[in-house]
Amino acid sequence: MQGFNKYYPPDYDPEKHKSLNSYHGKHALGDRARKIDKGILITRFELPFNIWCGTCDAHIGMGVRYNAEKRKVGSYYSTPIFAFRCKCHLCGGWFEIRTDPQHTRYVVVSGARQKDEEWNPADAGGYAIHDPEASAAAGETDPLASLEKTTNAIQQMEKVEAPRIESLQEFSERRTADPYTLSSKLRRSFREEKRVLQAQKRADESLREKYGLSEEIKLLATPREGPEREKEEEEAEEWRARRREWHAEEEAKRRMLEAESGFVVAVHGKGKARSVGLGKVDGVQGVLKRTEKEKNSTVDKLRATLLRNTVRKSDPFVAFGKRGA
Repeated sequence: MQGFNKYYPPDYDPEKHKSLNSYHGKHALGDRARKIDKGILITRFELPFNIWCGTCDAHIGMGVRYNAEKRKVGSYYSTPIFAFRCKCHLCGGWFEIRTDPQHTRYVVVSGARQKDEEWNPADAGGYAIHDPEASAAAGETDPLASLEKTTNAIQQMEKVEAPRIESLQEFSERRTADPYTLSSKLRRSFREEKRVLQAQKRADESLREKYGLSEEIKLLATPREGPEREKEEEEAEEWRARRREWHAEEEAKRRMLEAESGFVVAVHGKGKARSVGLGKVDGVQGVLKRTEKEKNSTVDKLRATLLRNTVRKSDPFVAFGKRGA
């Protein structure tokens, strides 16, 4: 691993030496700057094209890298012109390549010759693809131009593409007609949302401080206020009113059935009803006593189940069924 700490000798004086490189008599770029006094910097240079070495006449492919001597040899307006002097790895001969800002390319100056790989359409008896005048003069039709002149292409342009472009332009004009108003609306909505989030954050922090809750516990959002909250409360109250009406109707039906048939209808768990005939027991008092006894038995069972569940919940080491009511 590279060390990032620096050692400062005892005789190091910041005002005198300025830096550790000047103290040791070295350049910040190291061995790359061994010829910096001559204006030469050693850099890594990659051949931009194929060349033939002028000394050994060997072919050197594009992309071969050399430790080249880079120096500034001139300027094209404000753009510097750099020369890269490289040593052939096959024979040791030197060749030089310079930048050409005027034509945005590299040129070989000495020691080698460039392989000409540029294709000229005129030399091959053709014409440039971006030159429609030469194409028309040659008497040849452009396939793309002929395709654009077909009936289907024209109908597609008039019925689909043109209206679509016009709608996009209108939409863009509407959106950019008054940028200040649009920006004001966006900033207003952002401020309102930010205000709500900040209030929620303050409420959560106060709740955590009050009950000593950690940051890992996620708190639910507080109930909403305003029209949405009022609408929810109205829906809940309407649901409770419908439930009360349903219970009242069921109670009225039960009493009507008792009055018409002479039976006592006792409602048990899960909505199941059972009718008890008056002639099978000693009068109405017997029916009422039997119903009351069954009610007390059901209440005792529920109380015992609740107690077992409570003990099991509070003490997980209590085995199921070991402790009763």
